[in-house]
Amino acid sequence: MGFFQALNNSASGLTAERLRMDIASSNMANVDTTRGKMVNGKWEPYRRKMVVMEPNNTFQSVLNSSLKPAQQGGNGVKVTAIVEDQTPFKLVYDPDSPDADQNGYVRMPNVDPLKEMVDLMGANRSYEANVTALNAAKGMYLKALEIGR
Repeated sequence: MGFFQALNNSASGLTAERLRMDIASSNMANVDTTRGKMVNGKWEPYRRKMVVMEPNNTFQSVLNSSLKPAQQGGNGVKVTAIVEDQTPFKLVYDPDSPDADQNGYVRMPNVDPLKEMVDLMGANRSYEANVTALNAAKGMYLKALEIGR
């Protein structure tokens, strides 16, 4: 493993988890947005967004790097996509709303605040774990520099 590989791994995790927290916050902010985007001339409610992450390397690349010591393994994570949740919208009876259909129902976003809070807490814990790993690597590097004194 290269000298800065541990820092790079943690940095990629920090970036990915920060984006995950941003997306969860955006979902929470739009929990009542009935006019998210225009589709075929009609307003559609906001759709919940989710972050898709993958490792920066494959199993084959890790296997090859373990067989050849000159290569490095582990490259952190990357965000490959931000996808919209395709679960159906919630229907709420509110005939006075300008967004109500002919039966008086309003389509509400498919955002569940409980799910978003759980996702936000998970992203926060992962972020903290990456900060801890980054600080541990930094501490080891500082101790290694002290050996030369």
